[in-house]
Amino acid sequence: MTNLKSTSIDTSVSNTPSRSLPTAIYVLSFGIFAMVTSEFQVSGMINVMAADLAVSISQIGYLVAWYACAMAFGGPLLTILLLSKPPKVALLILFVVFIISETLGAFSHNYQSLVVARLITGAVSGAFFGTAIAICVQLVTDERRGFAISIVLAGIMIGTVIGLPMANLIGVYLGWRESFGITAVLALIGGVISVIILPNVPKQLSISLADELSAFKNPKLWAVFSTSLLIIGATFAAFTYFTPILKSLSGFSDTSIASLLLIYGLATVIGNTIVGRLADKHTLSTLAVGLIFLILFLLLFALQPENKLVATIALIGVGFVGVTMNPAMVSRVMRTANGRPLVNTVHTSVITLGTVTGSFLGGAFLSSGYGLAAPLWVGCGMAFLGFLSLLPELVLKRKPNVNLNTTD
Repeated sequence: MTNLKSTSIDTSVSNTPSRSLPTAIYVLSFGIFAMVTSEFQVSGMINVMAADLAVSISQIGYLVAWYACAMAFGGPLLTILLLSKPPKVALLILFVVFIISETLGAFSHNYQSLVVARLITGAVSGAFFGTAIAICVQLVTDERRGFAISIVLAGIMIGTVIGLPMANLIGVYLGWRESFGITAVLALIGGVISVIILPNVPKQLSISLADELSAFKNPKLWAVFSTSLLIIGATFAAFTYFTPILKSLSGFSDTSIASLLLIYGLATVIGNTIVGRLADKHTLSTLAVGLIFLILFLLLFALQPENKLVATIALIGVGFVGVTMNPAMVSRVMRTANGRPLVNTVHTSVITLGTVTGSFLGGAFLSSGYGLAAPLWVGCGMAFLGFLSLLPELVLKRKPNVNLNTTD
């Protein structure tokens, strides 16, 4: 497989000024924004959807889990099917399938067809993340890679801060089908803009399934994956239960909680940008420092959840150093596996599994009678394990004459 550094691309792309990014990077971010809006929109419309489809609330809740499973396992399979396609063509195919499946969801009149729609949409979303990142790294020089990735992944933060509330408001006041329909329109806009703006990035030479799968024989890649899973798992073990913790333990009102979650979302956007600027030259150090602060904020919150000031500081702190480490995580994976599309997609699956694992473990300890603060302790423990997973590489990096792929 050809190294990304030697891949030939348009001169209009390769000559991009060092202080600016191609417009295509922001187009990719918009596409991810649409995907993330779809991913979480069900969670805010559970009651409305359950009443309309005459099913239980838990059945609608399962749609979120089905989406996550399809994203984790279907995403890599869909990426394999598209390996023979040029990156731009693959991305446009994913846009088309996403629009069709989201529209199918909007017109679903029974639970079964809605499950099918969510499975397809989830698989497409997983493949889209990996494909978008693979295109992103070919549009910029190596020294701008981390920042470009942070812009692309900012679509996740914006989707959470803006897209999710927007979809939910539409669902509550207009109807959940309209919410699905508008999300499909967002994807349609992204697809049309992509046709016009995205350059025809060439497919990497000699790409094959065997080449892609060979990367997974590298033990270091699995160690890198484990760090990503633990970082995201730690964050979502706590984040999933922030609302009941803030209400029942910290004593915040519903209005105050909504404001705090908005501030949390803004913190993730700012943190994502900062990490993006550090990810290229200080990948490992950024992850290590981020994990140390994540441990401290979660520990602080777990020790004094009744203290409103402590809870506020900890909440904002987790926003700054939780999912915002995505650019550094992606940069580390790409340096380990040379930016392979399938590896990028599997990394997305690992992150999704981290979300599911963290949320599940937090809920399991909570339901086992360990108290409402239990998810915070679970998150703290997962963050500590994440830091431990970095230690071997941190030790090797400090030994003389040791050449590592990951930049300090």
